[in-house]
Amino acid sequence: MRLPAWIAQHLAALRALVVLTVVLGLAYPLLMVAVARIPGLSGHADGSLVTRDGRHVGSTLIGQSFTDAQGNPLRQYFQSRPSAAGAGYDPDSTSASNLGPEYVVDTLPNPADKQDKGKQGLLTQVCARSKAVGELEGVDGSRPFCTPGGVGAVLAVYHRDGATGPVTRAVSLNEACPARPFVTTWEGVTVECANYGEDYSGGVVTPVRGGAPGNPVVPADAVTASGSGLDPHISVAYAQLQVPRVAAARHLSQAQVRRLVAEHTDGRTLGFMGEPGVNVLELNLALDRS
Repeated sequence: MRLPAWIAQHLAALRALVVLTVVLGLAYPLLMVAVARIPGLSGHADGSLVTRDGRHVGSTLIGQSFTDAQGNPLRQYFQSRPSAAGAGYDPDSTSASNLGPEYVVDTLPNPADKQDKGKQGLLTQVCARSKAVGELEGVDGSRPFCTPGGVGAVLAVYHRDGATGPVTRAVSLNEACPARPFVTTWEGVTVECANYGEDYSGGVVTPVRGGAPGNPVVPADAVTASGSGLDPHISVAYAQLQVPRVAAARHLSQAQVRRLVAEHTDGRTLGFMGEPGVNVLELNLALDRS
């Protein structure tokens, strides 16, 4: 007996569903699990976990912070790059800050609310991090468009004719009163500090380069977070910058520490993609063993 066309079509669809469920929902996942258990691959499949003294201390694929309970860098360890993933290197909150080059103006904190810390723009984040790294490593942490105090050097400049004409007023947007502005005058006009809640949209936002070197001592990866927020590597330049501090804290020669840095430097992907990087966790564990 020939089945009606609509029933035949439904039976064909059901057979396809069963076959695909078995192949893709059962056989394929089980095959992948079996492959992942092959010696030499199981460690990668489990997340490239690193074990020390019988306990997991991290993963070679995910960065982590090396700080004390107050968030201060531990001087005997190499420091990772900043992270915007949650509270820092949180795999459940992997993300970037989503701040771009146009974010040069901060949101000032409300002086009447002690809990309000305001919100830093990308420029101030970079300036503050560069200043902190410079102080930690004992080098010049200054950068173009940053104030000596570690905030973005940005003015709201008012002109007589709107965007043109003589300057009539200048405000340092990222320095809340009663701070002393990073520059005293701008084109003959006294620079003011910024007051919380005041609207400065009528001024022309003007970043000020300042006298910092065009090639800062503190590398870019020391002051910017990666796109994922989980990058386990730092640049060779950032690692070399930290060598004197780590060597002094561990009473090792700088040559010994530099040798360990070289041993834990990964080359370019496929030999030509990206730049060499230093795996911070592996390097710090090697230091603990030395």
